[in-house]
Amino acid sequence: MKQRIFFVAVVSACLVMVGCKSAQKVEAPDYNKPLPPGQYALRKITDPAMIPDMTFACYNLKDMREGIHNSLSYLSKPSSKQFFPMADITHDRAVASLKAMAELLDSGLYGKDLQAALRSKFEVYQSVGCDDKGTVLFTGYYTPIFDGSLTPSDKYRYPLYKQPQDLVKNEKGDILGQRMPDGSLRKYPARKEIEQSGMLKGQEIAWLADPFEVYIANVQGSALLRTPDGTMVTLGYAANNGHEYRSIGRQMIQDGVVPASGLSLKAMIDYFKANPQQVEKYIYLNPRYVFFRTDSGNPRGCLNEPVLAMRSIATDKAIYPRASVTFLKTRLPRPTAGGAVQKASYTGFALDQDAGGAIRAPGRCDVYMGVGDGAGKMAGQVYEEGKLYYLFIRPDLMGQSLSPQSVPTPAQPQ
Repeated sequence: MKQRIFFVAVVSACLVMVGCKSAQKVEAPDYNKPLPPGQYALRKITDPAMIPDMTFACYNLKDMREGIHNSLSYLSKPSSKQFFPMADITHDRAVASLKAMAELLDSGLYGKDLQAALRSKFEVYQSVGCDDKGTVLFTGYYTPIFDGSLTPSDKYRYPLYKQPQDLVKNEKGDILGQRMPDGSLRKYPARKEIEQSGMLKGQEIAWLADPFEVYIANVQGSALLRTPDGTMVTLGYAANNGHEYRSIGRQMIQDGVVPASGLSLKAMIDYFKANPQQVEKYIYLNPRYVFFRTDSGNPRGCLNEPVLAMRSIATDKAIYPRASVTFLKTRLPRPTAGGAVQKASYTGFALDQDAGGAIRAPGRCDVYMGVGDGAGKMAGQVYEEGKLYYLFIRPDLMGQSLSPQSVPTPAQPQ
């Protein structure tokens, strides 16, 4: 799912451009405002009073240790060093911060005692956000499950493709274009040409029953395939065609086929099931196209490491330090006992392990909600402002062991 494109790009991002109508028009914040040249996306907090209260998050540590392991796995690869330093965040400091966090978790610290240790051992940096005041738009993404096949049939006739051999990347994974027979490069064809020309015939990796499901898989950057014999196949992100993402949701609102107030993935699916002749009209507005590979296990993020529900986030990897420990403060939906989704204030730790074609600039952050319809339902409800923080070990503590004597006695869960 390198540079993966997310559900928010289909649904929520378009709302940024809609704005609010009232007696006096109020313009929506420009969450996609680029970072000014020479400016860093993170700002170190020097006033202790400005450090957020992390106590509640310190009682909810499920899967954090696994997430840290995945981040350390990425940073152990020599290729990861090319993305550091970012300001005063070096590769060594990013590694030391993850190891220090893991050591604190392994020591049994919990709740208020863990927060005390974090405040004493770590420096906290805050995203400058879209307005240089820390405002970040949080959205959600997930991994869908589709019925499909690894061979075509009358039912399964809409292909997903593997990475074509003529797609050229640089050492960082950036798409350079299409290698032509004479050796020259040109911009890789857009979605419409890829799907209508048959240029990738023979490079299919799977087939689905619905063309809009193909589009959803493209937007999410990964999918789980349930084959006719019940086997589950993971399709992971391999590459994209190098085109910028364009939201189709905004156009659907402008055309009046879905209401802005009711825009959701379900509304779009329902519309296209009732109006299948309209699918191509809209999906070809988005020139970006994603290629897949057969994978195994959990879906992977742009670091080629597994992403974990509520523990992995996607940010702009050109401006944020990869694999790092983060702290989120926003509102997120959670399932209730009756199966409904209810939003509530949320604070929690996560790892910066993914990226997205629609997740650009310091004012955007995408939270991975998990796999399947339930996760998709929650992802479609995430459109909230909040704050994004990063935690890094104090430079003077790098390389030191955080022994039990150096941290408070762990608190017992209530």
